[in-house]
Order: sequence, then structure tokens, then C-alpha cells
Amino acid sequence: MSKITFIGGGQMAEAMIGGLLGGQVCSAESIWATDPVAERRDRLKSQFGIRVGSANREAVSWADVVVLAVKPQMLPAVLSELGPTLAHALVISIVAGGTIRTIAEQTGGATRVVRAMPNTPALVREGMTALAMGAGVSDDDVRLVRTIFEAVGLVVAVEERLMDAVTGLSGSGPAYVFQAIEALADGGVMMGLPRQTAELLAAQTVLGAARLVLESGVHPAQLKDRVASPGGTTIAGLHRLEQGGFRAALMAAVEAATTRSKELGG
Repeated sequence: MSKITFIGGGQMAEAMIGGLLGGQVCSAESIWATDPVAERRDRLKSQFGIRVGSANREAVSWADVVVLAVKPQMLPAVLSELGPTLAHALVISIVAGGTIRTIAEQTGGATRVVRAMPNTPALVREGMTALAMGAGVSDDDVRLVRTIFEAVGLVVAVEERLMDAVTGLSGSGPAYVFQAIEALADGGVMMGLPRQTAELLAAQTVLGAARLVLESGVHPAQLKDRVASPGGTTIAGLHRLEQGGFRAALMAAVEAATTRSKELGG
């Protein structure tokens, strides 16, 4: 397996590293992560046994694949520091808003650039990643990138112009779902369920519903209709969700996150 360097040791890098090692796609010896914060480096070292450091250029020179996993605001400084050092590598950016063109231009014309948007469930190998390929990416590169991300979940290819919308939906989406699970559990507690039981019921219900959508191939609206019998409990609950603007709020959340992704991309 190729040697992979992660520039940035935050939550998304941690999720990807955990998934790669858990899925036995590569060994700890083939991963190097850099971060300016010693606490993050120490955590990655103790958790995964990978090589860590703060010297970005050295780590990039060592690697075949470089994953840019820094905060969007930090990307220009990192690209300015690394420059042509990135030219030899397959560069994968998981930075929200960072375009393939921007990365190529600021690294002396690096041609093998892939833009990816994974999400944090990659930590439990249930991630969703969208990929947009740069013009210079080879078929072998595509296979390698898909192997990396398929180890941590599902993969879909999209045009780069759609990556901001991907960020708003699946990139930020786990947070929306976490909030929904918390709210469902709170509702259960309000109705008398013990907190631990309510959280288990809520989380497994969301997991099961999602799996049913993926594995049945049936439209979510049809699945909803199958649960909602005439005059029953479910339709009463759905009516209250409609009154609260539930669907509109989720759509607006995706819109707001997409807009912010575009702003970060400049």
C-alpha cells in the first residue's frame, strides 16, 4: 500500500486513519500525520501507533499520497509552505471549499489532485465520501483513492461544481442527525423512558431506517407511508413535524452549509 501523509490531525483525519487501519487497508507504518498541536500528535500516536510530527515538508516528501485535512482558513498558508513539494504526490484535499484549481495553482502546478468530502462516520467505517477528480488524475490514481475511501464507507463520484452541496448535505449532515437523535431521545425521556434506553431506541431507529432506505431501494416517502397507518400514531407525529417545519428546516440547513462552503472557497 502507498505511504500516506495527513497534513492536519483533526477529527476527520482521525476518522480516516481509524478506518484505514480498522479495515486493514494499510499498516500504521505507512501513515504519517502532522499537526502543529502537540496534544493532537500525541493522541494520534497513542491511539493508532502511526508516525507523527510537525514538519510538513519532510512528511510530504516521504509520502506517495498526501491528504490535506486542515481547517479551510489554514489551507492557503499550508499550500504556500509546501508549494512544489507536493508535485510528486497524489494530493487528496478534504478541505471544505478548497478547489482543485486553487490547490494546483498554489503548489506549482501539481496535476494529480483529487477533491474529496468524507464525513465523520468514517471512524466506524460507515462514512459517505464524494470524489471529484482533477484533470491529471490517472485511472490507477482513481482506483487508489476509491480503495482508501471505500475502506471507510460508501463512495460516489460527482462533478466538482457540486462539492459545496455535498459538503452541506453529507459533510455536515451527521451533525444534523446527531441533533435529531438527541431530540428523539429527549422526547422519550419526556414521556418517561430512562435516558439510556431512550438514546438506544433513538439511535438504533435512525440506523435501521437508514439501512432500510439503502438496502430496499424504495423511496423514503413510500417507506414513510408504510409506517403511517390511517388514523394511527405515526401520522399524528408526522403532522406535528409538518407543523414545526421539520422538512423545511433540514433543507434550509443543507442550503446554509452549502452557502458557507462556497464562502470558504472564496
